[in-house]
Amino acid sequence: MASEYDGSNIRVIEGLEGVRFRPGMYIGSIGPKGLHHLVYEVVDNSIEEALAGYCKNIDISINANGSITVADDGRGIESHRDSQTGKFSIETIFTTLHLGKHRDCDYRIGGGLHGVGIAVVSALSSCVEVKVWRDGKIHRQCFERGFTVSELVIVPSDNDRTGTSITFLPDSEIFKDSIAFDFDTLANRFRELAYLHAGMRISCSDYRLEASSNEPKIEHYYYEGGLRDYIADLNRDKQPLNEEVIYIRAEKERIRVEVALQWCIDAEHDCLLGFANTTRTIDGGAHIDGLKIAITLAVNEIYRQHNKLQPDDANLGGESIREGLTAIVAVLLPNPEWAGPIKTKLANSEARGIVDSIVSEVLSEYFAARPDLADAIVERAVKAADVAQIRKRERDLLRRQSQENDLHPS
Repeated sequence: MASEYDGSNIRVIEGLEGVRFRPGMYIGSIGPKGLHHLVYEVVDNSIEEALAGYCKNIDISINANGSITVADDGRGIESHRDSQTGKFSIETIFTTLHLGKHRDCDYRIGGGLHGVGIAVVSALSSCVEVKVWRDGKIHRQCFERGFTVSELVIVPSDNDRTGTSITFLPDSEIFKDSIAFDFDTLANRFRELAYLHAGMRISCSDYRLEASSNEPKIEHYYYEGGLRDYIADLNRDKQPLNEEVIYIRAEKERIRVEVALQWCIDAEHDCLLGFANTTRTIDGGAHIDGLKIAITLAVNEIYRQHNKLQPDDANLGGESIREGLTAIVAVLLPNPEWAGPIKTKLANSEARGIVDSIVSEVLSEYFAARPDLADAIVERAVKAADVAQIRKRERDLLRRQSQENDLHPS
């Protein structure tokens, strides 16, 4: 007979113990994806400084012992004593989950609440060392598995540098398969971030000499053209229909929208990339939906104007219009809502309407000023729709023939 269930069966999990108990809830997995997500969480804090206008350079290093160092030239983490905890803010940030900054601060458009990602990284690392250059002083403190292991040390700095450096080594007790980072995986993400932030310099270095012969592997990313350069890179081996990348940047209701578009003649499929507060939304979301709606409406508007279609005639389908299109949409919004713990899909419904409104208006004006390009895009879409219809008829014919063969076997 089962033992009686009472209050003694309830276990209270405090502090960061819950993160270590269920790490997948916070970083997605304890495999390679989750391991690399730790780095992204740390870099997100530097990106937030960049979004606020205080950071221009971010350096990420895989150190010889396999640890990661992320250093920036932002303002540096605050060093005051927290009124709620009685601890210095550096310690609070690295040991307290669900810590958030006030909404009226510079981090209002960051990818998440400042402190949540850092605390998770702290909990899932065997050691963390933090250095902060701020107010003419150097602040240093160490943590292990979410616990403080040294007092905050503050010494005078011999220069006026500002910024933060965070070094951490993932805990092999959590990441049992491997704590080895893949340079290419990290480099691809940081190249992406450099595209998203025109004028920012990001470097990625690998000092594990056994993995990179006798010299460290170092790559630098800097793109003055931002998303336009990103589109050009994605389409470097294709023949563009519109040589000039269509670029849109606007803000409405505190949501900043940035879009880049280019159709290619020799591409059979579309390529749509979405970002929300610099986070790649690989599962799409409201901003992607808004972009699709806007493109479909704008091209169909031109289709009707230039081809004198009747109101009751069918519109071109979105898939046909987007064939050969490479598009990037990046939004910055105050309170992002994510459909999952690792931010793969944007759930803010207001983003759909705002992206739709901004892109529709700009595209309509853009096509009106470039009728030849508009006609070329419409012509391509019409051909794609015709091909799709032919293929559908062929599939339907094959399906009927297969059904008839099943009913009348030879």
